[in-house]
Amino acid sequence: MTAIKNNSQQDSTKTYDAIVIGSGIGGLVTATQLAAKGLQVLVLERYLIPGGSAGYFEREGYRFDVGASMIFGFGSEGTTNLLTRALAAVGQKIETIPDASQIHYHLPKGLDLKVHRDYEQFLTALGDRFPAEREGIRKFYDECWAVFNCLNVMELLSLEELGYLFRVFFQHPLACLGLVKYLPQNAGDIARRYIRDPELLKFIDMECYCWSVVPADQTPMINAGMVFSDRHYGGINYPKGGVGQIAAKLVAGLEQAGGEIRYKARVTDIVMEQGKAVGVKLANGETLKARRIISNATRWDTFEKLLPPENLPNSERRWQGRYQKSPSFLSLHLGVKADLLPPGTECHHILLEDWSQMEAAEGTIFVSIPTLLDPTLAPPGHHIIHTFTPSWISDWEGLSAKDYAAKKEEAGDRLISRLETLFPGLEAAIDYQEIGTARTHRRFLGRDDGTYGPIPRRKLLGLLGMPFNRTAIPGLYCVGDSTFPGQGLNAVAFSGFACAHRVGVDLGV
Repeated sequence: MTAIKNNSQQDSTKTYDAIVIGSGIGGLVTATQLAAKGLQVLVLERYLIPGGSAGYFEREGYRFDVGASMIFGFGSEGTTNLLTRALAAVGQKIETIPDASQIHYHLPKGLDLKVHRDYEQFLTALGDRFPAEREGIRKFYDECWAVFNCLNVMELLSLEELGYLFRVFFQHPLACLGLVKYLPQNAGDIARRYIRDPELLKFIDMECYCWSVVPADQTPMINAGMVFSDRHYGGINYPKGGVGQIAAKLVAGLEQAGGEIRYKARVTDIVMEQGKAVGVKLANGETLKARRIISNATRWDTFEKLLPPENLPNSERRWQGRYQKSPSFLSLHLGVKADLLPPGTECHHILLEDWSQMEAAEGTIFVSIPTLLDPTLAPPGHHIIHTFTPSWISDWEGLSAKDYAAKKEEAGDRLISRLETLFPGLEAAIDYQEIGTARTHRRFLGRDDGTYGPIPRRKLLGLLGMPFNRTAIPGLYCVGDSTFPGQGLNAVAFSGFACAHRVGVDLGV
């Protein structure tokens, strides 16, 4: 993948149909969907390449993914294969590599389990560990399938648009009624209907936590149904060339459809006229106008930095009363000698030694080894091991440059020591090492406190508290992990489809 060129400055007298702030996957899906409708779209990206947390960086022959490499949404059937559909809408596709196992869990009390792509194989393995709960296990995961099957027969667009809701209800009335039933429910509520074993319930907490960053009691059942079923339906598929290929292909499709993207274009303000969002101001002083403004920034960045924080709408105050920022991550990118990993090593792992530490900073460790699927990402004879664990910005503030560097090194040493239990001899096999903190994520991704989206402050009624794409400010929309249905590439792609549909209807196309 080569560096993407920087476009020349736009004509400041031009009025676009839509300006998208940020080129994360949610923003790019919105932009490509609108461009495919024939609208004039401009994407503004503060960094040098697109993708945000789905971007990449290169060091000494290694191509590292910025974020996770466990990717949903690349299936070939149904309607929940949103990444496949988003690319196809602008004439693009990506070669992907299937992963036979979603995650290899390494959990307390020797709970060592692989989530096989084959559904029955997974249920059998989990039932072998908890034989008294075989019936409950099947009932819980089968109910997840019921949710998924409702989603997978309907086109996933804006739930704010009445025309779409009426159309999809008449096309799929039973599926719609099924989803309405699950909207106010969380996965933990469903799990406890069928399961009693506390260790198994902890396992289901981890099943949710590994992608929602909250336990099952706070994870919406709609989201759980999507993830727990799609991993066996469309499967986990890694894009050849790395996760950064997704954004690069969407940008290529955007430009082919007549849209524009501009790099090193940091938006500092959303321009308001008579109470309506009408444009953006850039760090270089330029002002650009559009009929609609779409923010792919977090809601905290959108409403407290790009807009005057003293004018925070009441709806946002209420939302912030229900949700808080999720933690950021401490990321350890390693290049290692290939002979470290024995045959049969899986691509994705989760390590936790003590259940009480699951939600703690540096408690749960997530591991991705994408070169097991695509060896071209590393020099010959080497692998990438990308490790990340939750971390709060408060642990990294107020440090001198020397103390910051020392603290990063100590944190890396702690992670490597723990990973030695999975990969004996890891420290001696390291060829390259780089550590990122919450400050790194804040600086390069432009995310307030380095957060990866909102999490509930307390137990809520499923997805009913999540905001949709429209905001209290006319002309301004939000997209990405701060909007329905939340975090994850396929989820933010859903948000992008919904946002583009809502904006398109509002613009009369």
